[in-house]
Amino acid sequence: MSLDAEDPVTMALRVGVVVVSLGSVVLGVRVAVSRRFPEAWVRLARLKPGERSQPVRVGIAQAMIGAGLLIQQAPFFVSMPLPLGRALFAVSLLLLLTAAGAFSLLGRWLRMMMCRAR
Repeated sequence: MSLDAEDPVTMALRVGVVVVSLGSVVLGVRVAVSRRFPEAWVRLARLKPGERSQPVRVGIAQAMIGAGLLIQQAPFFVSMPLPLGRALFAVSLLLLLTAAGAFSLLGRWLRMMMCRAR
């Protein structure tokens, strides 16, 4: 796969995914290292003091989601053999599933999703 074979719209979407995933990695690492949610997150989600106790898990999960998306886009920007591209795709899926598992461990997240379903 090469950059010349794609139309400009697809290429722009891929670059957008890379930029968003890099931002997600940076923000997730910041939350995990500082052990605090950004104030905008706290206000937007209306987190109570007891619900702010798991920023490390949320930050790590967000960083893994960003890394998974970034790894998934790598074969489209760098020439590589097909087996290596498939291996990167498998690693990407593993990261995304691990991040989903980390999010599912959050009781607040599960309660929030169940309340929205009603």
